[in-house]
Amino acid sequence: MTGQVRTVDGRVAGRRGQATRQKLLDCLGEMLRTSPYRDVKVIDVARKAGTSPATFYQYFPDVEGAVLEIAQQLAAEGAGLTDLVAGRSWAGKSGWQTAQELVDGFLDFWRRNDAILRVIDLGAAEGDKRFARIRMRILNSIFNSLVESVKDLQARGRVDRDVSAPAVAGSLVTMLAAVASHQKNLQGWGVKQAEIKPNLALLVHLGVTGRKPPK
Repeated sequence: MTGQVRTVDGRVAGRRGQATRQKLLDCLGEMLRTSPYRDVKVIDVARKAGTSPATFYQYFPDVEGAVLEIAQQLAAEGAGLTDLVAGRSWAGKSGWQTAQELVDGFLDFWRRNDAILRVIDLGAAEGDKRFARIRMRILNSIFNSLVESVKDLQARGRVDRDVSAPAVAGSLVTMLAAVASHQKNLQGWGVKQAEIKPNLALLVHLGVTGRKPPK
């Protein structure tokens, strides 16, 4: 949106400048799908975008700065993951449907954004607080909603009050993220792709409700 994007030196980018900036980000995102993050060079991104390194440096200090911008955009998109849980029923067959749709939506989000999520995970694992904060923003959208779901079930007497809602939610979110980022490893252990979603949904349903889903 015009007037809300600035160059590195603080100038407001016009419509054309914003389009160029976004094209650089899009090209970088494509390159991250096939190249290790640290192997991507400014000159390669600029060439793919049909512009020059000098133009790249008008908008980003370096490749890492551009990667962080992509990650920030993803975090904003990831806020919508809360809709997979917030306000949904966990009772009876509706609860089983909620668990299935949560798993399906989460794995789909991860699959579509796998390249940048790998970079975010790497940065967070290496102790970069910028990437760690972005990772938490993405996962908080699910975590907070799951906490509220467990607390609601406790208030209704359907889940033991001794259960820690944050601990359950945190464990489930960690499990979802781990499975989403290691699906190929699971297949290497003989797990069929078609088996992952229903069994993951079963674990989510058990974790939230403490019960097996109805048949």
